[in-house]
Amino acid sequence: MSQPNPASSRPQGSYDRVLAAFVGLLLISNIGATKLIAFGPRVDVAGVQLLPIITDGGAILFPLTYILGDVLAEVYGLRRANRAILTGFVLAAVMSLTFLLVDAAPPAADWPNQDAWHAVLGFVPRIVVASLLGFLAGQFLNAWVLVWIKNRWGSGRLWVRLISSTIVGEFADTLVFCLIAFGPLGNVLGGESIPWPVLLNYIAVGWLYKVSVEVVLLPVTYRVIAWVKRRESA
Repeated sequence: MSQPNPASSRPQGSYDRVLAAFVGLLLISNIGATKLIAFGPRVDVAGVQLLPIITDGGAILFPLTYILGDVLAEVYGLRRANRAILTGFVLAAVMSLTFLLVDAAPPAADWPNQDAWHAVLGFVPRIVVASLLGFLAGQFLNAWVLVWIKNRWGSGRLWVRLISSTIVGEFADTLVFCLIAFGPLGNVLGGESIPWPVLLNYIAVGWLYKVSVEVVLLPVTYRVIAWVKRRESA
């Protein structure tokens, strides 16, 4: 009679759940990012546009990917965090390629929504490249900074690691995305850049907003990390 495998009776842990949530939030945010949002009337001070506050629909959920990225790096280490980041990158690329193929496919004769589909989900090379490269740069830096601080100064002061890694990671993500999607770095992929005052507003607002969400949700991040650690040690 075969003996039960001890490994099969161990808890499976929460890595797969955190990974699934991480990738899901990334994909939803990438779709939401196709819409630019402006809050407030136009206000210029000394030639610098302060209002309206300009962001995109991806800003609603995308900061949560950094919270889960912090959980992955803090609990599972840099190697498994990077595995999750690469998984998200590959699936985001697959999603973009799928939208490209669907957009290029001929619509049915009685389906009237081709133009609407193309306007929202049509393949825009610079947006896709900006999203993928910004995600890679930001998430890799976020994980690396968190683990580097932990290795250098120990496991205390978790809040310092969380906020520091988010400041660096979100800045890289926002800067790369904006300069390619709406700035001069993306001009080689087609389209034109938005004016520099608007672009700088977009970068600053996006970065400050995402960091602020991380700070506000710091107690939630603490609890999620503690819960995952308990699950992993059970």
